[in-house]
Amino acid sequence: MNTKFEFEEYIIKNKEKVKFSSKDIKKGDIFLALKGKNYHGNKFIKNSFIKGAKYCLTDNKNYVYDKKIIYVKNLFNYLIILANKKRELYRGKVIGITGSAGKTTLKETLAFFLNKNYKISFSKKSYNNKLGVLISMLNLNLDSLFAIFEIGTNNFGEIKELTKLVKPTEIFITNIQSTHLKNFKSKNKIAMEKSDIFNSKYNEKREKLYLNINNKSEKIILNKSMKENKLKVILINNPKKKYFIRKIIREKNFSQVQFCINKKNISINFKNLIMFRLMNLLFCYAFFYENSLKIDIITNNLKYLKPVVGRGLDHNIYINNKRVKIIDESYNANPDTMIQSISYFYSIKRLSNKKILILGNMNELGINSYKIHLDLLKQLDKYSFKFVILCGEFFRRSIKKLNNPNNEFIYIDNKIKIMNFLNKKILNNDMILIKCSNSTEINKFATDLLNKENWFD
Repeated sequence: MNTKFEFEEYIIKNKEKVKFSSKDIKKGDIFLALKGKNYHGNKFIKNSFIKGAKYCLTDNKNYVYDKKIIYVKNLFNYLIILANKKRELYRGKVIGITGSAGKTTLKETLAFFLNKNYKISFSKKSYNNKLGVLISMLNLNLDSLFAIFEIGTNNFGEIKELTKLVKPTEIFITNIQSTHLKNFKSKNKIAMEKSDIFNSKYNEKREKLYLNINNKSEKIILNKSMKENKLKVILINNPKKKYFIRKIIREKNFSQVQFCINKKNISINFKNLIMFRLMNLLFCYAFFYENSLKIDIITNNLKYLKPVVGRGLDHNIYINNKRVKIIDESYNANPDTMIQSISYFYSIKRLSNKKILILGNMNELGINSYKIHLDLLKQLDKYSFKFVILCGEFFRRSIKKLNNPNNEFIYIDNKIKIMNFLNKKILNNDMILIKCSNSTEINKFATDLLNKENWFD
């Protein structure tokens, strides 16, 4: 039997074997030798075999011959062919999640509840670009009942191409917010791009679409969905429909949220109210009900659900022998999620002079980036905090335009200086919220703060 045929059969029959980092290779895995920023993956083929890789796939002829190395001229085209083959063999429900923000959180939340009673597959981390989606599809467990994929975009035409690969039967669009405006220019154009996920031209398998309508751009999606034949649209948090929040009762130490799930009331107590997490629960309740799954699985296991790393996860750490609570939202940010997080942080029952904000740049906002950052600071200044640490060029310029701000805004240009500042100023039981876009200095600061013991004296 030829090695290439064996390789393809191995990918089709197995799950979770394809890796693009040699560091992650375990016995029986497949290493994708891809072209990186500094090196081609061929440099790490030998190491991947030492760690137990069964095969390596490369598009670079400059490798030492080994029968376990598969060479293809166009690696991505080859992976697409394999992914399409595996998708056609899959008989479970395929769930596609897109939106401006909250894709990973919803994916992890839905996967958490489904995994309690059912065999599932789902994309790891934030694998929502072309490479990530391809790897997730190749790692699909054909025996699973549900497969969940994130589908992301930062430019026109990407949703269409990824949708052609995944062909989700059930679709969630979390929201439309001010992300990737550098390319899209407006939220309306983002809405048009996201709508391709349920367009029958690209996805003949789509059956259901779950939406939460809060703004004009999201209404564009609703209007487009109504023109699609044989597509069931399920709206959440609309009192005229099946799935919505009936009432929120605020008590001294908690809030009681009353969900209405097709006329059935479900009351759940929450210590802190975070609206996007409530919407995620509604999405999950709707999905379970629409698919005749027991909604008690959600209600009974909610207390075990934890936030995703970098998206609201709490950490209790020590800085200079002072116990501090960190709310880590350092994975990503846009103007909408930034102000939502700030508002939530302010609402937590703790004295404002114990709360510290650390904010980094919001990326990919285009020509209005400076104005957007300035507007955010003006909105932020309606609240009161112990102090607000800012980092990034857009914030540096914005601070200079503020007149007599309510808060103490402190601009610090790197993570070492921020840590030195905290070592001097932090007190016991202070609370810090960290919010920023990926690949910013604050994002790096959060990683170091939470992962390196030597920060703590």
